[in-house]
Amino acid sequence: MYKVFVKDIPIILSTEENIGKQYKAIPLKLARFKKLIKKINKGELLYVNLYHKNPEKLEKFLRKKLPVVEAAGGMVFNDKKEILFIYRNKKWDLPKGKIEKKETHEEAAIREVQEETGIKELEIREFLTKTYHVFKRNGKFKLKVTYWYKMHSNYEGPLTPEKKEGIKKVKWKNFEKSQKALTKSYENIKLLFPKEYLTTHPNDRVAKV
Repeated sequence: MYKVFVKDIPIILSTEENIGKQYKAIPLKLARFKKLIKKINKGELLYVNLYHKNPEKLEKFLRKKLPVVEAAGGMVFNDKKEILFIYRNKKWDLPKGKIEKKETHEEAAIREVQEETGIKELEIREFLTKTYHVFKRNGKFKLKVTYWYKMHSNYEGPLTPEKKEGIKKVKWKNFEKSQKALTKSYENIKLLFPKEYLTTHPNDRVAKV
């Protein structure tokens, strides 16, 4: 199953026709992807499932329908088990950025995390997952595919937000503060976190982050 986010609303691509009564099920071969994106942007569609029995067809479909921008980023932990967040566009996010020519996904992930946060001594521990979201640039829809890695650093020096990228803050956050930050984050970022980070007390949702 894939979740492709359009303004935090997921388009589901799955091998099952029925994934819930609220979902509009559309065979992959009949899907008009750009039209679906426009409907979601207008608030006319909230639940849609594009299905095909062959899972290999799902991502191939995505890559054919929109120009693809590949990016890489990291969920960085320190010895205190804190996670490194950035604050941009009034949202808490994780550092990431576009993969450059001749870079591996891992090289791009480390470079982008370092550039956006000023952190050093980064080590990749494992690949986490890929996330997908649709954005618009120069009047055209594009698909961003981001490769995420779990990282570690012992760095205790100053953190420097990359201001030219619109980053206002860089912060280490413990478990509790990470939970609060995720109430002001993006749905595709939440996919990277274990469930316990997303089960907050209702009062936390109005708490200051």
